[in-house]
Amino acid sequence: MTALFQASGVTKSFGGLTAVAGVDFTLESGIASIIGPNGAGKTTLFNCFTGLYVPEKGEVTFKGHSLIGLRPDQITALGICRTFQNIRLFGNMTALENVLVGMHARIPLRMREVVTRGVHYHEVEHGLWTRAEALLHRVGLNGDPNSVARNLPYGDQRRLEIARALASEPALLLLDEPTAGMTQGEAQSLMDLLRGLVAELGLTVLLIEHNMRVVMGVSDRVTVLDYGEKIAEGKPEEVQQNPRVVEAYLGRGAWTPAGEANAED
Repeated sequence: MTALFQASGVTKSFGGLTAVAGVDFTLESGIASIIGPNGAGKTTLFNCFTGLYVPEKGEVTFKGHSLIGLRPDQITALGICRTFQNIRLFGNMTALENVLVGMHARIPLRMREVVTRGVHYHEVEHGLWTRAEALLHRVGLNGDPNSVARNLPYGDQRRLEIARALASEPALLLLDEPTAGMTQGEAQSLMDLLRGLVAELGLTVLLIEHNMRVVMGVSDRVTVLDYGEKIAEGKPEEVQQNPRVVEAYLGRGAWTPAGEANAED
């Protein structure tokens, strides 16, 4: 059976620096996380997955189709969408307009229909606006949908990014540090949201995350990178006890639910 998403031997270098070295990765369903110290190659690997970088070696497939050489918009059209570590909303547009932008790959209109703006055009437009409002509510943004994005609280901007990503109707959602800058309460709320999206929409989620409470609390599987290489992979409770992970990332003591996150940076 073909895996939903698979990477084999992915290698990416910048000059004389190998940022990702022969990484294998397979994702079938649920929520998975990629962790590692700063500079471990996590975001570089994400960029190879989503078409921003083309690896020198290796293969990346989604539903059996190669992603190597495809543009990011082509990969989005196939059913993969991502957010970035730094918020990349259209700050002067409303929350609703930001979500509508995310629908561009799924708008069922031909150019002639857009130009003539007939009955079908207006029916589709109404449906898109209705769906955009529903997505805002789904991620917990229940305020004014016409609020300007840059005026939203930081945590709400993160949620808006997820709503915009969901607008493209992905089967696989890649989130680069989604809880960065959030309080622990906000992070817990986001964990609940992700679990709900997986359960209700059948969505598969892949995270890069530094908040170890989030990683260990929400992930079905964890992959650990260090200096561009995969050093461990498995269930959260297995990974947190792995001596190489403890040494490279978690510090001397393994993470415990009652303790503070040792690796947030």
